[in-house]
Amino acid sequence: MTEDRNMEKKKLLFVFNPKSGKGQIKNRLLDILDTFVKSGYEVVAHPTQAKDDARLMIEKHARNYDLVVCSGGDGTLDEAVSGMMESPVKVPIGYIPAGSTNDFAASLKIPKNMLRSADIAVNGKLFPCDVGGFNEDYFSYVAAFGLFTDVSYQTSQNLKNVLGHGAYIIEGAKRLVDIPSYILEVEVNGEVIRDEFIYGMITNSTSVGGIKNMTGKDVMLDDGLFEVNLIKFPQNPLQLNEILTNLMMPKAIDTQYIYSFKTDHMILRCENQAIPWTLDGEFGGNHRDVEITNHKQAVQFMVKAKR
Repeated sequence: MTEDRNMEKKKLLFVFNPKSGKGQIKNRLLDILDTFVKSGYEVVAHPTQAKDDARLMIEKHARNYDLVVCSGGDGTLDEAVSGMMESPVKVPIGYIPAGSTNDFAASLKIPKNMLRSADIAVNGKLFPCDVGGFNEDYFSYVAAFGLFTDVSYQTSQNLKNVLGHGAYIIEGAKRLVDIPSYILEVEVNGEVIRDEFIYGMITNSTSVGGIKNMTGKDVMLDDGLFEVNLIKFPQNPLQLNEILTNLMMPKAIDTQYIYSFKTDHMILRCENQAIPWTLDGEFGGNHRDVEITNHKQAVQFMVKAKR
């Protein structure tokens, strides 16, 4: 009888970054595991040992579980989503945010409180969410290049832990004195755009870098469309000021210096150099040619159930 009952138990794989967000999970780990077990799950817990560990673990083993829960920052979540996209069997993902900024958790309305988010991970409802394809890679909520985009992976973990998302702002402000630009050809929505850009972001999120509403209006995470903002090279401080004003107040985006649109597919080419990209705040490699595709509702997340 006991054997039969054990066989019926649901299985949960818990993958967590023990160093993320000041190592805050250490004080909550037993309570989190207790929440999972009380919800009827047999739990296997795996603390990540190195970069890409979460992706490989989920890609190889997700098929053997009913639910995968990950905990860490946006980078850990990116690995979890990438691993699930490569898994032959897609299972739902629960997320317990433990990073500095947690942009995507905010978009999914997953609380920062770890025990509340743990409860949602096992007792919430399913939400089918879009996933970004970036050449052969994936991203959860943002692919970006140019100004500020290398900030996250050049900011030390210690600085991230002490200052939270203020660390990104401090590091980014240092870059304003020397703005790199890239001449790009962009194929999108049946048109070709050729221009010089200092920044570009392709997003599926209501915030980036902890700044809400920066991605645009009417953002939906399951509509099969990205919000795209491409910022032209400013010729003088007045143009730069207009760009920054429009970025911080997106309801008023009305400037000739920003291309702003929605799409499910685009190709970006830079003939004269490889551009450094970031995917979900982590370094995504240097690329001359990039193809970005929206995989509509490709992964299911556990989100708060409406009462």
